Amino acid sequence: MSDLWRLSAVELAARIRRRDVSAVEAAQSALARLEAVNPRINAVVDHRADDALAQAARVDAALARGEDPGALAGVPVTVKVNVDQAGFATTNGVTLQKDVIATVDNPVVANLRKAGAVIVGRTNTPAFSLRWFTGNLLHGNTLNPRDPALTPGGSSGGAASAVAAGIGHLAHGTDIAGSIRYPAYACGVHGLRPSLGRVPAYNAALPERTIGGQITAVSGPLGRSIADLRLGLAAMAAPDPRDPWWVPAPLEGPAAPRRAALCLNPDGMETEPAVVKALQDAARRLSEAGWSVDTVDALPPLREAADLQIRMWMADGYEGMVEAARKEGDRGALTALEGQRGHVAGMDLAKFSAVLTRRATLTRLWELFLADYPVLLLPVSAELPFADNLDLQGEAAYRRVWRAQMTQIGLPFMGLPGLTVAMGSAGGSPVGVQVVAGRYREDLCLAAGEVIEAAGPAVEIAEPVAR
Repeated sequence: MSDLWRLSAVELAARIRRRDVSAVEAAQSALARLEAVNPRINAVVDHRADDALAQAARVDAALARGEDPGALAGVPVTVKVNVDQAGFATTNGVTLQKDVIATVDNPVVANLRKAGAVIVGRTNTPAFSLRWFTGNLLHGNTLNPRDPALTPGGSSGGAASAVAAGIGHLAHGTDIAGSIRYPAYACGVHGLRPSLGRVPAYNAALPERTIGGQITAVSGPLGRSIADLRLGLAAMAAPDPRDPWWVPAPLEGPAAPRRAALCLNPDGMETEPAVVKALQDAARRLSEAGWSVDTVDALPPLREAADLQIRMWMADGYEGMVEAARKEGDRGALTALEGQRGHVAGMDLAKFSAVLTRRATLTRLWELFLADYPVLLLPVSAELPFADNLDLQGEAAYRRVWRAQMTQIGLPFMGLPGLTVAMGSAGGSPVGVQVVAGRYREDLCLAAGEVIEAAGPAVEIAEPVAR
């Protein structure tokens, strides 16, 4: 029983469905792992063992009655503290929301439950989910389980840290500008940002989001295998009428040529050699598996998309966000917001309308490109994972961080899916690549990701050092 936490989500669900092991045993194993390693990394910031065991007992009872408990039957998972889970605080990493107790589940949480998942804990995020580093005044700092000197990523840093350390078999994260893909990259696991509208979401405990957040933020899975991400996505993507952006697109699209483009320096990105090497290795793996891979120098605008994404995300309600960050007193959130003031200064209705108009043009250009190349390999970041809290080391360091993340920031502007595939390590640091496809073609991302994964070392579970 003690080693059940090591299994993949796919393997564990199969064993529980066969009743080789019970869901309660799986939950006990996951909770034991949480208690053993979470004090070293602070990835899970809220959990109730009794509640998790009660969820697991309901799965076992359903199996005993001959009922289908769902595809994630008894699989322990974590969810991020910025989504509603009934009976828990939707803190989003801020003291201002520590008493915002959800009364109903967010659709993504409800869908995980419907699929039979057992929620064992809630994972940390930076204040207001604003940084590529994870720490806040309410829950404290989360560490990278592979190297505490490196960022665990953000904003889903707790999610990535947890799943990398074997706390839960899948993790829920959110992504508006890289918040799933970068933590997966930094912690050496896989992470999928789905297309806009693929996974329904809604926080009843909080005010409705402004339009920028509505049309760019998504929920998605992080895990230690691509097969687990596929299973997690299917569970999360079930319909829910509370999300007006949800789209009933099939999880498997029509057949597409096994053709990929490789771009090492999109829009002049200064990609460091270790990242270039990982991208070339991923391309080689695809090519050896029978894919046609072309190296391309030119893509549809991506740096422009990143600039417009920041404007659309932050300009709508910017001063209110700054006021909330000042009230919270969180240095990281204030630094993130003040650093982008130049992007949002002077934004009025006409300029905001122009951003939305340009969004249609860029989305069209990207869909046309991805019609020719169904899969695109890009850097996740121009650099290997940053030293923790690098963005707080002065203006030059802050600019360096945001400049390196251009590919992550730009893709959500068009609503595109992106998959981080872990590629082992480079000089002791995790490294990975980003796989992109057209809207609602997560299946193509995952298909390419499985080929890349199969030709390299499996993701190893991290053993965090004591602190």
